[in-house]
Parts: sequence; structure tokens; C-alpha cells
Amino acid sequence: QVQLVESGGGLVQPGGSLLLSCAASGHISMRYAMGWYRQAPGKERERVATFFTGGVTTTADFVQGRFTISKDSAGNTVHLQMNKLKPEDTAVYFCNFRDMFTREEYWGQGTQVTVSS
Repeated sequence: QVQLVESGGGLVQPGGSLLLSCAASGHISMRYAMGWYRQAPGKERERVATFFTGGVTTTADFVQGRFTISKDSAGNTVHLQMNKLKPEDTAVYFCNFRDMFTREEYWGQGTQVTVSS
């Protein structure tokens, strides 16, 4: 089992920034993917950014260089720095952990991000 604890989120004006963090604990595999998805009202959940052990990161096309995903070097906490936020970034953001050996997948409880003036 893996437990995920999310922090960050909230209300920000267009053009502003937010930092989301997700700490994983429990049975952490040597190889995993960890990142963020989001779901806006009435829309399907979509991938935002992913960090893979080994240092590879990927981001969705809509990020357009505005978001950066990173991981603490000493632990299993992943951060999503979101800059130049737009109203269309408003959604519930979910942390995701995927064990690359067992393919087991875990989700955080979600944190609300609202971009509005």
C-alpha cells in the first residue's frame, strides 16, 4: 500500500502561481511514476505532469511550459509548480502514484485549484 498526502491548491488570480506537493509513504517501489492529473466539472480526468524514477518528466501539451514537476532528492515528494495560471486551469488536481513493477496505482484525495479574478 502507498499513501499519498497532497498539499497546496487554493484560489489564485489569472497569471498567478501555485505550488502543489504530494508526499508518498508506505511500500515505495524502486521504479515508479508519480505525478498529477486534474478534473474540471463536467470533464474527464486528464494527465498534467509525471515524474519517473530516473529523472524523466513529461507534461501535457496544454501546459505549454507553464508548469514544472520535480521531486525532492531525499524523499518521495513530488512538486508541481504552476505559473501563469489561466481560468481554464481550474479543476480538482489529483496526485497519482504508479508502481512500475506491479502496475498498482494509487490516488490522492484531490485538491481544488481555482483561477479567478
